[in-house]
Amino acid sequence: MKTNSVLGIDIGGSGIKGAIVNVKTGEMTTDKYRIPTPEQSTPEAVVKTIRQIAKKFEWEGPIGVGFPGVILHGVVKTAANVDDGWLNVHLENLLEKQTGSKNVAVNDADAAGLAEMKFGAGRKNKGVVIMLTVGTGIGAALFTQGKLSPNCEWGDICLRGGIDNAEKWASDAARKNYDLTWEEWIQRLTTYIQYIENMFWPDLIIIGGGFAKKLEKKGVPFETRTKIVPAQLLNEAGIIGAAVAARKLLKSKK
Repeated sequence: MKTNSVLGIDIGGSGIKGAIVNVKTGEMTTDKYRIPTPEQSTPEAVVKTIRQIAKKFEWEGPIGVGFPGVILHGVVKTAANVDDGWLNVHLENLLEKQTGSKNVAVNDADAAGLAEMKFGAGRKNKGVVIMLTVGTGIGAALFTQGKLSPNCEWGDICLRGGIDNAEKWASDAARKNYDLTWEEWIQRLTTYIQYIENMFWPDLIIIGGGFAKKLEKKGVPFETRTKIVPAQLLNEAGIIGAAVAARKLLKSKK
């Protein structure tokens, strides 16, 4: 690859976003372009949307994709917030057939974590760092000595003696479903975060997703022994990290 530019794509439950990223500097070199996630978010519909974004940028180079689920060797293994038809679909092969572009697919929280570790709040931290993305769901990424351990599905952890699934109990969707006050929601998130820190004893926890903006405005409200900071790249982290993942992995495949 002679260029530092990669098209980064972030697939979300409500929107699919993309931008061209300079993976050497971490800067988006175009404005972010967003298309609502198709109501029937089948593989064909989502890949068609990604193709629209690539066409918008007249893009023919490599693509990095962040997907809301476990990705093993390019194959989708879980699909919590998109159509069940994604299960066992080889996303990378399907996208290459539709766009003609070489691409790499990674878990969306892993993508956001890669961006924060390279360009954001986790930069130069060589200890154990956990990235938690708090939005409609809860995503997680684990780094040790700067290396990613992929596909940490910690939103499925059961809290309170196995009574509650963390994502269904403490996410932003749960806040809305249970009509929680700010204080009630913080208490639930604190319980979840304390559980995570007791399992892994991290040096740093980075909070991303939509919740990061709230932390910027209100400060970090959690009572934990671990230092907690908001993500610096906010909603751009998924796009940037997906591009970074593609750059690294595609170089290794040459």
